[in-house]
Amino acid sequence: MIRFRKDGTSSKRAAALACLLWAGATWAQGYPAKPITLVVPFAAGGPTDVVARILAGSMTRTLGQTVVVENKVGAGGTIAAAYTARATPDGYTFLIHHNGMATAPALYRKLSYRPLADFEYVSQVIDVPMTLVGRKDMPARDFRELMAYVKANGDKTNLAHAGLGAVSHLCGALLRQAMGASMTTVPYQGTGPAMNALLAGQVDLLCDQTTSTTPYIKAGSVKLYGVTTSTRLKTLPDTPTLAEQGLNGFHLVVWHGIYAPKGTPREAIDKFGAALRAALKDPAVAQRLAELGAVIPSDDKLTPAGLQSWLQEETKRYEPVIKAAGQFAD
Repeated sequence: MIRFRKDGTSSKRAAALACLLWAGATWAQGYPAKPITLVVPFAAGGPTDVVARILAGSMTRTLGQTVVVENKVGAGGTIAAAYTARATPDGYTFLIHHNGMATAPALYRKLSYRPLADFEYVSQVIDVPMTLVGRKDMPARDFRELMAYVKANGDKTNLAHAGLGAVSHLCGALLRQAMGASMTTVPYQGTGPAMNALLAGQVDLLCDQTTSTTPYIKAGSVKLYGVTTSTRLKTLPDTPTLAEQGLNGFHLVVWHGIYAPKGTPREAIDKFGAALRAALKDPAVAQRLAELGAVIPSDDKLTPAGLQSWLQEETKRYEPVIKAAGQFAD
């Protein structure tokens, strides 16, 4: 016979509920019990990969389990995102991605996942400024001369990017619109090949993250024409912004976020997020990121709600820009 308590709950139901609560608490206490995979949508050595590996080392120490960086490259980051969306939501698979999560719905007419609906949000990570750099022997000495050069040479000027859907591709599209100029865009399979082509003088220009370009800028291997932020960078204080050189209102920052498959337990998200925030407060990590020009967002953005709100805003922002460019990635 089933006995009922005064509140109407059966003793068997209460016992089952207690078991579930106990199991959940036990799971949370034992998490993580094995290595965690952090999926990176781009090639090893690229800007996002560099950030992921810096963070993974510190998070491994905090979590007591290895955070393994796994590169799943291709299709502007959509292969990695689709893989993560389909992964078992057990707290052992996460995705780090940049602006591509916001641009994918407009760039791809057939997308196998929904960026706004098929993931759990963990946190924003870092903001990375971008730089416009040219081959070392470009005749234009500054950005104003570069604008004149581009307008005079038109499609003869080559602008490299890391593939359709990459942030360097988006930066190039915004740049051409702002300059009112035509250039020939040259896609590569990743940031590394695009930069190698620039260093070899095979292309004229590249707009990419400081995490990728800073070492070459400091080595004098490329010519620096400006930064894409609204204010000058502490790491490049003598370099003017593109806005102050004539591109009024031009502003572009590469932001990164961490996601998990839909249905991932809240306990796992909270614990992984806490390890991420601890890594960002680690002085050694913060210094390495700062040396690359990366900026750690405010605390209100380092939350699931902060990332969700930002992704919604950025998706609305990029849609008209991509439609105006008239290019699709599929």
